[in-house]
Amino acid sequence: MPLTLKGSCRCKAVSFSVESHTPCPYQLCYCSICRKTAGGGGFAINIMGDAATLKIKGKRSIGLFRAEICDDKGHCAISSGERRFCTACGTALWVWDPSWPELVHPFASAIDSDLPVAQEKTHILLRDKAGWVEPSIGPKDQAFDGYPLESIEDWHRKRGLWVD
Repeated sequence: MPLTLKGSCRCKAVSFSVESHTPCPYQLCYCSICRKTAGGGGFAINIMGDAATLKIKGKRSIGLFRAEICDDKGHCAISSGERRFCTACGTALWVWDPSWPELVHPFASAIDSDLPVAQEKTHILLRDKAGWVEPSIGPKDQAFDGYPLESIEDWHRKRGLWVD
């Protein structure tokens, strides 16, 4: 049975719950979007949840942001990914993308439930990290300038962390 994750914003205007088979926060994203919208250590940590189970209180306090993404040639487009945040306090809450409509990706920083501790981490989009960020990459960690080859589900399954 999946784990129920409960989360909220800083001011408690928004709270939510979602069922997750992959509750272990392990993937640190250094892209400019995550870095600038999530703050903190220059990265965001996303978890994967079942979008059909997302329950929200305080919907009127939720804002929507779609980031502009540019390629190496300077061609830009608005991302299909919908980043949700609290309009009262600015807390980043979750990302949803129509490319994977069955999934929602809450930010680990918004989760109030106890989460398992990852024994290893995957650092992604390191090419986009801020100059002041010095990633703490452990001996078991993986680091990528782009995206990893395995999915969030595969990572959890290989390590026996998939919650049935």
